[in-house]
Amino acid sequence: MTKDITFTETPLGTDQEAPKIEFPCLYPIKVIGVSAPGFEALAINVLERHAGKISEELIEFNASKNGNYVSVRVTIAATGPDQLENIFAELKTIEHVKMVL
Repeated sequence: MTKDITFTETPLGTDQEAPKIEFPCLYPIKVIGVSAPGFEALAINVLERHAGKISEELIEFNASKNGNYVSVRVTIAATGPDQLENIFAELKTIEHVKMVL
């Protein structure tokens, strides 16, 4: 004897709202891209253009196992949603960027 199981689907975004961010705040941004000369410096340059000078303690680099990709994780002082949108948009224009989180 088998039982019929019915699944009900809830459309995404109908029951839950995205968490609200209170500005100003510290906000981590991760840029993942192809490991290429100058990639890390270029990503940091973009972030500093929008968020000001970033302390070295707030920057982390991680290479992939085979060294083909690198991630740059930077914590910035975020001032508002417009700033974050501008940062994400500019980072995505960098040739070697694969993902911005």
